[in-house]
Amino acid sequence: MRIRGLTKKIVVYFLIVIIFSLSSVGVITYMTTSSELDEMVENQMSQIVGNAVHHTDLYLKDYERSIVSLLTNRQIMEFIDLPVNREEYDYYMFRSNIRDFSVEPLFIRNPKLTAIYLISDKLNALYYYNGVNEQSFQKIDIQKQRDYFLANTKADGSLTMLNHTIIEGQENQMLTMVRRIRGFTSPDLSGLLAIEMRSSDLSALWKGIDLGKYGYMFILDRRGNYVYHPESSKVGENAPETFIQKLDASGTHSFVDDFEGDERLYVSRTSDYSGWQLVVSMPLSELRKPIMNIRTTTIVVGILTLILAMLLSFRFGRSLAKPIQTLKSGMRETEKGNWAMIPLPPHRDEIVELMVRYNVMVKRLSEAVDRVVQVELTNSEIRMERQKAEFQSLQLQINPHFMYNTLETIVCYATIQDSEEISDIVKALAYMLRYAVQTNLEQITVANELKHVLNYMVILQYRIGREFEIDVAIKPEYLLYSMVRLTLQPLVENVFQHAFPDGLEDHHYIRIDGGVRDGIFWISVEDNGAGMSAAVLDKLRQKLNTNRLADGEVDDSGNKGGIGVLNVHRRIQMVYGEEFGLEIESREHGGTCMRMMMPIRHKEQDPDRALEG
Repeated sequence: MRIRGLTKKIVVYFLIVIIFSLSSVGVITYMTTSSELDEMVENQMSQIVGNAVHHTDLYLKDYERSIVSLLTNRQIMEFIDLPVNREEYDYYMFRSNIRDFSVEPLFIRNPKLTAIYLISDKLNALYYYNGVNEQSFQKIDIQKQRDYFLANTKADGSLTMLNHTIIEGQENQMLTMVRRIRGFTSPDLSGLLAIEMRSSDLSALWKGIDLGKYGYMFILDRRGNYVYHPESSKVGENAPETFIQKLDASGTHSFVDDFEGDERLYVSRTSDYSGWQLVVSMPLSELRKPIMNIRTTTIVVGILTLILAMLLSFRFGRSLAKPIQTLKSGMRETEKGNWAMIPLPPHRDEIVELMVRYNVMVKRLSEAVDRVVQVELTNSEIRMERQKAEFQSLQLQINPHFMYNTLETIVCYATIQDSEEISDIVKALAYMLRYAVQTNLEQITVANELKHVLNYMVILQYRIGREFEIDVAIKPEYLLYSMVRLTLQPLVENVFQHAFPDGLEDHHYIRIDGGVRDGIFWISVEDNGAGMSAAVLDKLRQKLNTNRLADGEVDDSGNKGGIGVLNVHRRIQMVYGEEFGLEIESREHGGTCMRMMMPIRHKEQDPDRALEG
């Protein structure tokens, strides 16, 4: 869209500069600040989750020491060795002694423990509870518990953390630390020792961590189950598979996910001790608040700056446009022929100086125009006389109708004298003359040009004293395509003049072909004559590239050569454009192919009717 008016242009250009500058500064500032903020937040969250992992490991290790104190207890080891058909008294004594001397002191030191229990491979089991209802189990229940723990613990006796409980009604609220232990008489790991504690106690470790109003932390075990979550209903459930994949792929880096409803940033660390993944989650909207404030401030400042720039640019534009409008009005009067001076403002600047120069120019032009008008009137009279003389000269050069009537008279005499040769020659010549002088037919059909060549061949065969046929291979569908008048016959005539210097032989041929290639309609004239050397071909191509009509250059033998070929090339260009014309391929003693390149155009009429009128 073109902008009219200097004031509008100045305002628009100012706006473009201001908007581009503000946009560039705003975008760069936003991107830089956002990147730095993201990095700072990721580092902060990494530190938070790293500290949480450390304190969680310390917390769990403290409970592991409680288990270690039980591993070397002689009574516990002897209980593991009890046979299946144990005495009830022995079972009662082991239960009482282990509770009084080992378990009760452990409950006192660690009041957050809720249960401690032992299970041997002979299905002897002891259960101790702290602050929860005691439960008893049948042999089949003990067998199920032992099978579950064997399937989820390590055979080397190392500690395993499980989100599991045997206490009814406490599902998904307890964490179990369990390991395999050995009896007193055998080094084989033939028993299980487990302690349970409340998973909600873990949240007390992170009360001092500030994750904002909507940030929180949760724990996943090795299988992707929630060990701890602020929403207690999710504990024990599986995290979404897509989230687990992103969590594994991110490693120690942050990532964004919306599986919890809104887009949140997640950072995780894996505990080497427990194998748990502690994940810190914060909403992106909270993290983006500082950068949003920067963006808002930038937009407000930009709008105010833009308004001020518009006012200044409008005032500046008006100061330039007003004297230019005065100068423009003076020029319009000058266009109308009113050589009027324009008034000058009181102040002086470059534009006022331009107005002064304009007044001087108008004064001088008015004087010069008066002189030019007188000269033009005189010259106009001279040109009219010259054109009149040239027109009369042209009328006297030739009278085509007189020539046609004369040729018809010759045909009549040839018929009376019974001379078919003269009759054929004159008829062909009459047709060629009529075809040549029809100046209103710049473009005709291929069929017209071929008929013109046919009449030329009628005359030529009497000149050379022998019959010669031209091979026309043009397909019928191309006969009504348009081409430039009088272009094909000069190329054929050029072949007879230059291609067969030693005369026609039986093996000589001329082939006319045509077709369409890459949207271009072409007609070629090909012979197997003497051809041209590389130097001659190069010289001819250079002449074609000059894009000028031939002026009758004389060759070494004193004959005018190349006029027809060059004029054919130039006439095609004058009708269709300089991208079209002749292409020539030749090699010495190998024949020549001249190809006319033209656009595809159809002539929807009978070829013979183009010659009428």
